[in-house]
Amino acid sequence: MWRMKNLTAILAVAGLLMFQAGSSWSSEPPADELPVIRQLDDYLRSDANALVELTSQDFATTPLTRQQCVAAERSLWSAYRNQIRPERTKEHAANVVQVDGISMKYRKRRYGEPPAGGYSLVISMHGGGGTTARVNDQQWQNQIGLYTLEQGIYVAPRASTDAWNMWHLPHIDPLFTRLIENMVLLENVNPDRVYLTGYSAGGDGVYQLAPRMADQFAAAAMMAGHPNETNPLGLRNLPFTLHMGERDAAYQRNEHAARWKRELATLRENDPEGYRHWVEIHAEKGHWMDRQDVSGMKWMMQFTRNVLPQRVVWLQDDVLHRRFYWLAVPDGTAKQGSKIIASRNGNTFTIEASDVDRFALLLRDDFVDLNSPTEVIYEGRTIFSGPAKRTIASLWSSIVDRGDPAATFSCRVPIALTDEE
Repeated sequence: MWRMKNLTAILAVAGLLMFQAGSSWSSEPPADELPVIRQLDDYLRSDANALVELTSQDFATTPLTRQQCVAAERSLWSAYRNQIRPERTKEHAANVVQVDGISMKYRKRRYGEPPAGGYSLVISMHGGGGTTARVNDQQWQNQIGLYTLEQGIYVAPRASTDAWNMWHLPHIDPLFTRLIENMVLLENVNPDRVYLTGYSAGGDGVYQLAPRMADQFAAAAMMAGHPNETNPLGLRNLPFTLHMGERDAAYQRNEHAARWKRELATLRENDPEGYRHWVEIHAEKGHWMDRQDVSGMKWMMQFTRNVLPQRVVWLQDDVLHRRFYWLAVPDGTAKQGSKIIASRNGNTFTIEASDVDRFALLLRDDFVDLNSPTEVIYEGRTIFSGPAKRTIASLWSSIVDRGDPAATFSCRVPIALTDEE
């Protein structure tokens, strides 16, 4: 009798362990044995050009379980990297990136050994601007050696033009996105530890790029630049440090820095969980701060990107984007000056303000409970309540949009604030 009871207990424990290990005793088959994943893998193997038409396939819109989603994302990333690696390897070997026929050269220096999650990456923009190519080349060479890192890859790009606004022209955003993607793919860079800095005209670029590309960086450091018309509103989730010489009066740089200090303090006071910043006006210094700005580099690099913040403030600049953190607008609909402010509490999203009628929430399993309904509230009423579907189409769209492995989303929930078509 004793032997029978113990044998029964042993068999029960063994069965439980085999179930937890995902053995054939489990009630759910492995993800790669499920029909939709088999269809995806067969499709990816069928044609080298299959990725172009991927989202139009029936299986691409089939709702996925969480297990299927993990398997699909793994297959999609493998296919995407295999597709882009040959071209990107050539670019990287030549120290250049190219988008839509515009090229940008760069130089890189590697410091230390990579941590477990991969290297940090610092993109550092040179000064100069509306002058000769020779002067801008000299400024580029100076920027290459301006800062050193304890650990990471330091990249100094050469602006593609010699215009006064060379670092905030429309081609810069996609060039920087591609540069980051290549560094993640080929240099073991951690996509959540990418930083932006720049001096003088490069500082102008930080002022402009940091708010409109905030979701691609962990922090930013502006050195001795001019903000022009840009607005700090989009910095809600991007730690931002600003360094300026007290006597840097050309173009009223010092006055604008003092104004930004006040504006950032007000934004922080009204939203204590956001707008982390440090503004330092260096006493008795002019445009050259005698390297006191190095303190800003050290401050910046303590941060890690939060790609899933609880609150998003998205203000479109003159260079338009179709995606910002977990918000997206339909292709071709972005408008300069438009704004969306949205927050999230569990599975409930509140649209606090928006002059955009149609947009989408981008969701995934480590952000919300996708097995429960998602609710969207606007002006005190529920405008959406229902399930969010994980699909291959959503996964693929977010992969090809940026090639950012830390910013992949499995669900896209369309939101309409009005009933008008």
